[in-house]
Amino acid sequence: MPELPEVETMVRGIARHVTGRRLVASGRYRCRYRPIEVTPAAAVIRRRVDGARITGVRRIGKRVIIDLDTDESFVIEPRMTGLMLVTDPPDRSHLRYRWQMEPSSEPGLVDELFFWDRRGLGTIRLLTPGELAERLGPPRLGPDALELGVADWRRLCSRTGRAIKVAMLDQSLIAGIGNLYASEILFRARIDPARPADRIADEEAGRLSRAARTVLNEAIRHEGSTLSDGTYRNALNQDGGYQNSHRVYDRAGEPCPCCEVPIVRVVQAQRSTFFCPACQPAIGGEVA
Repeated sequence: MPELPEVETMVRGIARHVTGRRLVASGRYRCRYRPIEVTPAAAVIRRRVDGARITGVRRIGKRVIIDLDTDESFVIEPRMTGLMLVTDPPDRSHLRYRWQMEPSSEPGLVDELFFWDRRGLGTIRLLTPGELAERLGPPRLGPDALELGVADWRRLCSRTGRAIKVAMLDQSLIAGIGNLYASEILFRARIDPARPADRIADEEAGRLSRAARTVLNEAIRHEGSTLSDGTYRNALNQDGGYQNSHRVYDRAGEPCPCCEVPIVRVVQAQRSTFFCPACQPAIGGEVA
């Protein structure tokens, strides 16, 4: 967390406030907690971006990209607890970075953008076009999960014999899907999370494609999922709403919404997987 829907929500939440605006300052907040990685050095960033205009905000996988008219881009990776905010943060002690823009006469627009990170695992990098392509292009990052059709799922699944749930978390294979949405997508697609990816049949690839688009777009419409720890917040520091629509994630022992068989939790690649053993039956072996 955050995953594709949460990062897409961040992008949409900050875009209207920053696009077309000129930067007058940017830099770290003094924070007594673990410092986040910011590269290059602060003085170098200031020299390269102060006075630059923000031309757009977009998402690549699980990262927020802020493009500048210098052809460089800020790449923000929220990782576990990072948030992009245009309003007061959950608390000021975990503020990590600020972008200040020249004042706008348009009502409702803010003049500051913040990166807040409770655990300090996020990163901020200023990259040239070449560096951006090297870090976030193939083979480092796979195609975006929202852009995959049936043939794409068939092709990508054929590349690995790992369990399909584990394969879906590999960002070099498919960009944007994390642990939460992988469980939800596989439930919608009625596929056992332990099924070897290269044994996914054509009809199942079709179900995967439809389920991924449905789950991810629904989550974006609901502005992401805020779990019980309250970590994720949208750009206005408000809860997302998709957690109320989760069918299996973090619901071990509760009845399946389709068949009422209890939801099961297992561990795959050191991550929790939630599924319904009746709606997602194993074929030729036990879930492990």
